[in-house]
Amino acid sequence: MTRAADLRPQQDWLVQVNNRRHLFGLAPSKNWTLAAALLLLCLTVDALAHGVAEDDKTFIEQSTGMQLIPYIYLGAKHMVTGYDHLLFLFGVIFFLYRLRDVGAYVTLFAVGHSVTLLYGVLSGTHVNPYVVDAIIGLSVVYKAFDNLGGFKRLLGFEPNTKLAVLIFGFFHGFGLATKLQDFELSQDGLVPNILAFNVGVELGQILALGAILIAMGFWRRTDAFARQAFTANVILMTAGFVLIGYQMAGYVTTSGT
Repeated sequence: MTRAADLRPQQDWLVQVNNRRHLFGLAPSKNWTLAAALLLLCLTVDALAHGVAEDDKTFIEQSTGMQLIPYIYLGAKHMVTGYDHLLFLFGVIFFLYRLRDVGAYVTLFAVGHSVTLLYGVLSGTHVNPYVVDAIIGLSVVYKAFDNLGGFKRLLGFEPNTKLAVLIFGFFHGFGLATKLQDFELSQDGLVPNILAFNVGVELGQILALGAILIAMGFWRRTDAFARQAFTANVILMTAGFVLIGYQMAGYVTTSGT
């Protein structure tokens, strides 16, 4: 279970939110400015799919043999532009103040998505990309709801967040795998290339996480953080629902053809 020390910043914030009567009400309108960029991001439908760019598709399908550096680049690029993965990471670290805790959660996430990325591609295991991406959207909803203290209020207890991050990491890995399974991958050099792609994903995650932590560090030092944290997590949860709806609409559309 999550240690009490890990939840102290979250508990302190919930007290402040309750004092301001924001827990189940609307935050002041100025707080919505903070979340507008996130909502706009989720309404950009083409971005939600974060598929592989046309030039990258051509390279993947035409390349043969070991192409380690290009695949590292492709993996990093995919993670940095993978908005669903970044939204989940943003939710995971939202109330983590110590680097040790950030490292523990991010490591669990990395282990989860690395295992299923490699297994999915190398074993040829296919899963429906729309269903997987909808579950990834659910992971964003879960973490935002958890940040809002929703599980404690509704269920009287909080799920094991570390276990949840690991499990959702498995689904994020399958989501990455489905993007590569759309192509005819050359068997010549496949294993080292996929390993390189996974290394790139981890490097991209480190870069994105570093940027998020720097931004969060500045934000947390402001007096506005306690007011805006509620709004940010409500919008984060909304973003997750948008992701789910978009992917399920795609599933229904393709299933009917």
